Amino acid sequence: MFEVWAPRATAVDVEIGEVRYPMSSAGGGWWFAEVPGAGHGTDYRFRLDGGEALPDPRTRWQPEGIFGPSRLYDHDRFEWGDALWRGRDLPGSVIYELHIGTFTPEGTFDAAIGKLEHLAELGVDFVEIMPVPPVPGGRNWGYDGVDLWAVTDNYGGPDGLKRLVDACHRRGLGVILDVVYNHLGPSGNFLTPFGPYFHSTASSFWGQAVNLDGPGSDEVRAYLVGNAMQWLRDYHIDGLRLDAVHALRDDRAVHLLEEIAAETEALSAAVGRPLTLIAESDLNDPRLMTPREAGGYGLAAAWNDDVHHALHVAVSGERHGYYDDFYGALPKVLTRAYYHDGTYSSFRGRSHGRSAAHLPGYRFVCCAQNHDQIGNRAEGDRLAPEALRLAAGLLLTSPFTPMLFMGEEWGARTPFLFFTDHVEPRLREGEADRRRREFVGFGYDDWAEKAPDPGEELTFLRSKLDWSELDDDAHRAHLDWYRALIALRRAHPELTDPRLDRVRVDHGESWLVVHRGGLRVAANLGPVPLTVRLGPGRSAPGHILLASEASATVRGEELSLPARSLAVVRLNPPG
Repeated sequence: MFEVWAPRATAVDVEIGEVRYPMSSAGGGWWFAEVPGAGHGTDYRFRLDGGEALPDPRTRWQPEGIFGPSRLYDHDRFEWGDALWRGRDLPGSVIYELHIGTFTPEGTFDAAIGKLEHLAELGVDFVEIMPVPPVPGGRNWGYDGVDLWAVTDNYGGPDGLKRLVDACHRRGLGVILDVVYNHLGPSGNFLTPFGPYFHSTASSFWGQAVNLDGPGSDEVRAYLVGNAMQWLRDYHIDGLRLDAVHALRDDRAVHLLEEIAAETEALSAAVGRPLTLIAESDLNDPRLMTPREAGGYGLAAAWNDDVHHALHVAVSGERHGYYDDFYGALPKVLTRAYYHDGTYSSFRGRSHGRSAAHLPGYRFVCCAQNHDQIGNRAEGDRLAPEALRLAAGLLLTSPFTPMLFMGEEWGARTPFLFFTDHVEPRLREGEADRRRREFVGFGYDDWAEKAPDPGEELTFLRSKLDWSELDDDAHRAHLDWYRALIALRRAHPELTDPRLDRVRVDHGESWLVVHRGGLRVAANLGPVPLTVRLGPGRSAPGHILLASEASATVRGEELSLPARSLAVVRLNPPG
């Protein structure tokens, strides 16, 4: 049966080939039609009041792209092989973020399956996939998606995504999918003729805001909530990363995020496995992760950019834009999660945030690199390997949920650039200038000179990982460091303990010692060797569990560290 919500229409037809079938009104703006012979694989469009043929707002399959017809898709036809999968809990886990189009040379779901053994051996628990709905052209980060219920055929379509999820589960990997509910892309968005999907006045830099609280918004919210449940139920996805929730305009008593959280909790009980919701937000607001019973939104976790910024400044020395606030911020973020917890933000020109130190650390997803923090640099450049080893050592021994970005585990030198493939000339020609304007004030005054054209295919191709780098000894050693860190995190409960009040940091201008139970994580961030004190005098010395440089030595309560190095030490009990 075909159905569509079109409350403004007086007549709706479903068009299959050259034949139009009138639809019947079902009340509440809904229309439906039974068409004999239509089923999985049937192409169709809708016509409202005799107007142009449009794709289905809830299309599950757009094999010819965003301007083509919709195609019926039957979820029950796929044969799953993950019957024994019981899911993964977020506490104690490590997440690996990737972009399907650049993760492999082929840029498909099936090609990604071929790299899962690498991820399993690395030791991560979740694969986080950047958005997969159809987008303009053949290449995009995914945040210009328009058919939110569909999966782009650029990567392999709906069956391809299911094959990847199934393969992940058979290797013990959970899957988190990045979804975008705060806006739709500027090209191929045909929702407006169907109903009041967008706010009449509110918008963000990325586009018109979705109508979450105005007239007609009940069905708009149902559209988004139903979309979230589709991924978790029909695609067996284990969690969702909700993009830029600070851009959701919702003044209702029950916020959209709380509504999605309640439905997710009910679905989790029904399917018998944990389902995780993670917000991306720049608000530093702990209410996102506070349980609904305590007046919060009930999400499992949120991205915490403050930890990234503090790590980045500490290991790179950069101080431009918003980084300027974070010089010397590491001790605070490692013990209180947010640096801006009501403090003054010079980048914003006002105080910002709220204390979240009462929450467990696993509710904060933290990273040394991610798609934004690399791709929003003019040249898409990554941290240097030496800096990255330091940052990874501090991140993977922290009380938070660590997240890695594809390739960082071997110190990939390929950039991750911003790329698009807009069809309309006005969008293609104006994209570079739009990106430049988006980052005014970030300290990238030479953006126009350095940033490649987002619409050039070479920009996309340069962003693909070069897996042959793993043949190089230096890259293999870098990978060994990451594997050892994750294995160490698994082996010592102190390192996954999420209680922030159990973390203490001693520090100086260029060093810090993080206390994690009976372990000490010591980092020399400076260019010269130094010696740090690990604790009170002991009759037996501690011993080094892991060090980025073999020349690190411990004698009693003192640890000697080479320049820009890190070591994890187990303190032996007194006596």
